[in-house]
Amino acid sequence: MKILLLGKNGQVGWELQRSLAPLGQLVALDRHSEPTADLGDPEGLAALVQAVKPDVIVNAAAHTAVDRAESEPELARTVNTTAPAALAREAAALGAWLVHYSTDYVFDGSGTAPWTEADPVAPLSVYGQSKADGEAAIRLSGCRHLIFRTSWVYAARGGNFAKTMLRLARERERLTVVDDQFGAPTGAELLADITAHALRTAQVRPEVSGTYHAVAAGETTWHGYARHVIAQAQAAGQTLRAGPDAVHPVPTSAFPTPARRPANSRLDTTRLCRTFDLTLPAWQHGVDRMLAETLAT
Repeated sequence: MKILLLGKNGQVGWELQRSLAPLGQLVALDRHSEPTADLGDPEGLAALVQAVKPDVIVNAAAHTAVDRAESEPELARTVNTTAPAALAREAAALGAWLVHYSTDYVFDGSGTAPWTEADPVAPLSVYGQSKADGEAAIRLSGCRHLIFRTSWVYAARGGNFAKTMLRLARERERLTVVDDQFGAPTGAELLADITAHALRTAQVRPEVSGTYHAVAAGETTWHGYARHVIAQAQAAGQTLRAGPDAVHPVPTSAFPTPARRPANSRLDTTRLCRTFDLTLPAWQHGVDRMLAETLAT
């Protein structure tokens, strides 16, 4: 099996290089590689797929700068909608699978119930709309696909919310963090492992083609996430000026941003777990592993 991985050096792409390698021949590229894989050039991307002729395309690249997308909607649409549509068209022509990652931002964040795959999308932002349109284009193409909607993604590699909170806790005696957005911090490592497992299943059960919610188990707020991170760091012997009790909750309105965020980013993973026989770990498990790796360096 030949796998074409796009976005190899992003948080998820980096972990996918590890998880996909045992499945077959892996061709991992990004927009800085040779040959180049630039989602800003959908036709060039299509030509790349035609040349590589993969059995599986895994698209781990995206325009993820949520606020910046509000001021550059055409670029967001090119990368998040037009490029996935081109990949899907080529996948359909080749009979290849397309794996694509989407987001909780396709929903409007209303209510308190976890969103299911059958719930209607209603994005609040340019980013969310571009991702929803990308999903729709993939489905319309008729290619065999796995679309994984996820949320609050982090990795030990690169910047993330936990690292920011630890830096601020070393610098300040008091922190304020949003407490009215709910979701599940989800590790890039977990997403990569889910992807590899699902692809193995897809090779023998093509009927699993579809959209799935893929997040760690449980839920928290950004405030709860910050308190957990700081408490874990203290327990590991880190010297911080602000402990978990110095992290104060504030509403989203305290931090105005160009793009609106969904308040309810809970995603129901029942379909994923039943289809692929998975048990997803609690969000704390992945965060604690990431912190152990981060604090050891």
